[in-house]
Amino acid sequence: MSLDTAPEEVKLAVDLIMLLEQNQLSPRVVLEALEIVRKDYIAKLKNEQPLSAAD
Repeated sequence: MSLDTAPEEVKLAVDLIMLLEQNQLSPRVVLEALEIVRKDYIAKLKNEQPLSAAD
């Protein structure tokens, strides 16, 4: 499978990995930052309004 046809989450993961590797951050710092991001996005999911049938 090429990256062009990969799911959006795979494309994003590849972009994030490249960005993190280019910045030469320690794995510990990366994982701690990703945990903060994960918690933030979980909170955003909980606050999303479900789409109604009219939308």
